[in-house]
Amino acid sequence: MTIRIAMWSGPRNISTAMMRSFENRSDCAVVDEPFYAAYLAATGLAHPMRDEVLASQPHDWRVVAAGLVEAEPAAVFYQKHMTHHMLPDFGLDWSSACRNAFLIRDPAAVLASYIQKRTGVRLEDIGVVRQRELFDREADRLGRAPPVVESADVLADSRRTLSALCAALEIPFLEEMLSWPAGRRGSDGVWAPAWYETVERSTGFAASERTAAVPLPDELQRIADQARPDYEALARYRIVA
Repeated sequence: MTIRIAMWSGPRNISTAMMRSFENRSDCAVVDEPFYAAYLAATGLAHPMRDEVLASQPHDWRVVAAGLVEAEPAAVFYQKHMTHHMLPDFGLDWSSACRNAFLIRDPAAVLASYIQKRTGVRLEDIGVVRQRELFDREADRLGRAPPVVESADVLADSRRTLSALCAALEIPFLEEMLSWPAGRRGSDGVWAPAWYETVERSTGFAASERTAAVPLPDELQRIADQARPDYEALARYRIVA
């Protein structure tokens, strides 16, 4: 039986590097942000390569969800999800078929990275508030906190942190997760040219993926401050290796 892992994160959160890590497992297949087109179709938002994204995926969240729970591409099926893609009208019952985990990052670091790719950022765009909502929903369903992993911990000690994450997900840790070949993957979303330049050069989790602490403009600092309570609520449950 396929083990389905739904990893919930916001953008600019080493989420693609984490997908690379899991994809390098010999027992794992991955899917990259499967609700992206449905999100863009429903919101009408202008994102880089919007037309290409819309052409690459189903626009109906029900079709996407069905594929996520019916497909059995490998023993482990890792699903990279953006929390902000899950609009209130998108159902979540399908996620109970998955082992749900949450990848977090300090909102100020997220914003410092995000604005290098897209301007006009809103609180909703970094997904932290929605991430807490999804976390609370899953915690209520399980009767306990689901796994939470902090991006900074992965970068600081990949082996220990990933070993602890795999234990929490009840799958074996494999050394294969610590490195991968550089370059683009066939599994990458069509939006890769707009967003994945750094990860395409990577061969593992590196300190260079950290965004240096720099003062944010006032409007971005306000967003970071708004997101911080939700980030800190999740950070209390982060896996400590």
